[in-house]
Amino acid sequence: MNFNTTVLMSGADYFNDGQAINALMDSSIPVDIQKATAEHNLIASSLEEVGVTVKKVPPPPNCQDGVYTANWALVRGGKALMARLPNTRKAEENYAKASLEKLGIQTFILPSEAERFSGQGDALPCGDIVFTQSPYRTTTSTHPYLKSILGFKEVIALQTKPARRFKFGPPKINKITGWPDSPTYDIDLAIAILRWPAEGKKGLIGWCPDVFTPSSRKLLKNFNDVEKIEVSKQEALGAYALNLVSTGEAIVMNSGAPKFQTRLEQEGFKVKALSLPELKKGGGSIRCTTLTLNNN
Repeated sequence: MNFNTTVLMSGADYFNDGQAINALMDSSIPVDIQKATAEHNLIASSLEEVGVTVKKVPPPPNCQDGVYTANWALVRGGKALMARLPNTRKAEENYAKASLEKLGIQTFILPSEAERFSGQGDALPCGDIVFTQSPYRTTTSTHPYLKSILGFKEVIALQTKPARRFKFGPPKINKITGWPDSPTYDIDLAIAILRWPAEGKKGLIGWCPDVFTPSSRKLLKNFNDVEKIEVSKQEALGAYALNLVSTGEAIVMNSGAPKFQTRLEQEGFKVKALSLPELKKGGGSIRCTTLTLNNN
């Protein structure tokens, strides 16, 4: 079955990496807004070429990460569970709520004990299953609401490896957010949903075993409700290979991951690979800039 057929995108007008709020950002490297805007437009046009409806809203003013609409909420069945974002992104929360309500989507605010939630960036639906992680941008206290509000039947709770100052040093805390950090701070850098289950067939995901903690790696290896394609750490982190959008038939992904791209083509996907170096400076890419509105 097709999915990700309607997505919400904003704009790259205010995009920059001046406040390095994740482990992939480097505030010393300047951003070219013109190039970033061109890349963002390329994502939108490429999605439309493969049959995705792109709904657009203006970006929230003066928000460097407002381009990453995936972090605004998780939407399913006309309901949106709104995100709880880091300090520098707080201004996006009310803007996102108003934007979704204008589209006729019912919004739900998490209770105060759910300290962090990174929206679709950290919660990837695959039919009635949702893959999520903690503790970087989403706390485990959020997980029950994925079932009670959005109606998912199964939450697969995972964790990727933390960022460390040295290979065996203590986990890093981000200096700006005060939150724990990881190169795969959101799970959409570590897993990609390629096909949903349909007509008795399993769903299909891509994943990078090397970025997960041993217990989560074991859990995913033994999880038999989906088929899996393994992706190298080099392609996952170097090319943001898993930060893609799939419709179940076509995939829009980053270039620079030839092994994964070849495997996807062998699986029968029509693949469109984009070069997006400017947007990657923010620690996100295609999946991050698109919030799916029709996870049903």
